[in-house]
Amino acid sequence: MHPDVHLQLHSIRADELRREATLRPRRAPIRTQLGWVLVELGLRLMKPPARRQARIA
Repeated sequence: MHPDVHLQLHSIRADELRREATLRPRRAPIRTQLGWVLVELGLRLMKPPARRQARIA
């Protein structure tokens, strides 16, 4: 394949990808927030329970 043809095909494909990227909706930040909440919950579940001091009656 001639190098100029390769560069032209690459340019066409790059333009197509840019056009698709502008048409796709951005992911809602709620997904990110939910993900971090799940990470925090998992970390809390992995941590051993806190030991309480015995009370003297």
